[in-house]
Amino acid sequence: MNQPSERRKVGLFVTCLVDLFRPGVGFAAVRLLEAAGCEVHVPVNQTCCGQPAYNSGDTRTTRAIAEQVIEAFADMPYVVAPSGSCAGMLKKHYPLLFEDSPEWKARAEEFGGRVSELVSFLTDVCNVSGVKAGFDGAVAYHDSCSGLRELGIREQPRKLLNSVDGLEIRELSDREACCGFGGTFCVKYPEISGAIVDRKADDILATGADTLLAGDLGCLLNMAGKLQRKGGTVRVRHVAEVLAGMTDTPAIGEPEAR
Repeated sequence: MNQPSERRKVGLFVTCLVDLFRPGVGFAAVRLLEAAGCEVHVPVNQTCCGQPAYNSGDTRTTRAIAEQVIEAFADMPYVVAPSGSCAGMLKKHYPLLFEDSPEWKARAEEFGGRVSELVSFLTDVCNVSGVKAGFDGAVAYHDSCSGLRELGIREQPRKLLNSVDGLEIRELSDREACCGFGGTFCVKYPEISGAIVDRKADDILATGADTLLAGDLGCLLNMAGKLQRKGGTVRVRHVAEVLAGMTDTPAIGEPEAR
């Protein structure tokens, strides 16, 4: 991985799902950022980005969470999240919470200007053109809705994946289709969500890929569950795990080795 001329100080926003369900993604993010020449910090007082409350209409709680997050990363020139969904929340939605508070709105906008999703930060800010990793197999890549539509993340992960030795990308027939997760959407509208992920799983299986990758753990957990219920053998991983060469652990939904 090419090194930048300056050493960037980065605050890693770990995300709830990574912290609780797939901490290895956080370690993979640290490895990638450090390989790009960054000085990585993980503020211990960070919490959720606030999406569950926000999507449920609880603006008061979301504002309190947003204020806490902004304070936690106040001294970080760059804030990076291994999730397009969380990065989109921090970057695009925080300013909307403070329309009646000019001071906090200005702080939220300044904070949002420092926020990036992990893979796009590596390519667009650190100018990383490739990684030193190997992966033997074909992968399908899912473009999550928030990363794709809010942050314009489309070619950045493919650029880095194409540098992985032995890896072949097999594109889905409908690259821009939602997986059906949508945070609280899958809870509020389970039948619709289930139908969407069922179609997505069929599209994944049709590629014949061995592994499914994406940049959002919520999407990955949703698709991994459906693929397993369909009896598929496709392994599911966060894209950071492959880019960092950290694929010696069980894939998402697989039992831990004993």
